[in-house]
Amino acid sequence: MRFRLLLLVALLARLAHAQVPDTTHRASGSTVSGVVRDSIARRPLDGAIVQIVAADSRTRFGRTVISDSLGRFTLGNVPDGRYTLGFFHPMLDSLGIEPPLREVYIDGQRPVRADLGVPSAARLRAAICGDPSGADPGAVVVGIIRDARDRAPAAGVTVTGEWFEFSFKPEGVVHRNPRLVARTGESGWFAICNVPRPGTMALTASRGADSTGRIEVTVPAEGFLRRELYLGSAQTVVTGDAAPRADTLAPPGRLVVRAGDGRLSGTVITSAERGPLAGAQVSIAGGPQTHANERGEWTLVGVPVGTRMLDVRAVGYYPERRRVDVVTGAPSIRVALSTVKAVLDTMKVTANRSMGRGDNGFQDRRRSGVGLYLTPEDIARRQPLVTSDIFRSVPGVRLVSPRGTFGERILMRGASVADACSPTIYLNGQPMYDLSADEIDTWVRPKEIAGIEIYAGPGVPAEYQQGLSGGLMSRGELREPCGSILIWTKRG
Repeated sequence: MRFRLLLLVALLARLAHAQVPDTTHRASGSTVSGVVRDSIARRPLDGAIVQIVAADSRTRFGRTVISDSLGRFTLGNVPDGRYTLGFFHPMLDSLGIEPPLREVYIDGQRPVRADLGVPSAARLRAAICGDPSGADPGAVVVGIIRDARDRAPAAGVTVTGEWFEFSFKPEGVVHRNPRLVARTGESGWFAICNVPRPGTMALTASRGADSTGRIEVTVPAEGFLRRELYLGSAQTVVTGDAAPRADTLAPPGRLVVRAGDGRLSGTVITSAERGPLAGAQVSIAGGPQTHANERGEWTLVGVPVGTRMLDVRAVGYYPERRRVDVVTGAPSIRVALSTVKAVLDTMKVTANRSMGRGDNGFQDRRRSGVGLYLTPEDIARRQPLVTSDIFRSVPGVRLVSPRGTFGERILMRGASVADACSPTIYLNGQPMYDLSADEIDTWVRPKEIAGIEIYAGPGVPAEYQQGLSGGLMSRGELREPCGSILIWTKRG
């Protein structure tokens, strides 16, 4: 760190001087050139401040240049001697590491090639988390938390990482939601070690009443992920009574509005024709929503400041979810949606019956008239992009994002109009406890479904009443499960 400060002092003293030819050194000096590389992203690192200083006396010689868009740099007229070469870049601060240094020897007028770079993911992981104790060292997630109001590093912020795990046991598939917690220092830097790789996880940063949204990130197989997050207001206020929506069983109650003073704007276009996509729905998770106009333009106001998740949907197009930073002066956001045909295989229904003789009793229960049944033909008519989309159009069922939970949850009508409940999900007869909508989408695709059964209250078949206790969701708190949803797949 002391050498880093010395380099910064030399940099400030010589940065302006480095932009003009140096006539104080002999023209016969050598040239030091190379490329600065980002070993994590596997690309050149542009905008890096590259500096060379004399190793024996840092005041004797020093020179600074900035790498170009291809990461290239050239330092000319360097006299004979031994030098230290390094670079500065904001990425190094977010990684929490010192500038990588190397020695350079100049002897005569021969040019010297000296490349620089951010250390590899494996080296960074070992430096931050220590040597791995097992066969799989896991991944590390690092970054800096900044205040959305002034973009200054935020100290004392709790950063939580969550992901899903499943265990196959005799009683069924058991679901776990592990979480790891880190805390930022004065620089706003954090690191979460021993994260599974590859896979998807959620990051949340919070400090008092301020927080980010629940941000979805993909951990690469290399085991190193860097993310910067902005901390903003997440205060909720109650504004009055709200009537239930006509297409759901949402009960009358208090309307909760997330306060915010942020603003986002952008355009939605099609990936193929690059033309505007009018009518596309644009929303912030837990915040406001709007629709794109005939030019594909949209604006969201009253958005909670900080890092949030933006959701863009349009009929016939694959939805887009991306991380956005709601800060002052945020740039316009351009989203290109691909058609379902371009992303998913065409769904074809060729069978005349939902299931054959070994249908696990689906047809017999269907003839009983108790419950709601969906065949592959019913599902195909709904044209779902993912499996959870099927339940968005089912009477008595809705998808919500309860506070403090990871992802959307499927709810159904409770014992009374004022309550809703979380049903037990069965996949091919096996109970999948506390399963979210996102997890269902991961486990099964719409075209793989052979049938769905939906039961509520006393109509649930005896063999599928596991865990029923009238579990209600009241005032936003998710409790015990009630009702059952059975999903049968063609492969099951």
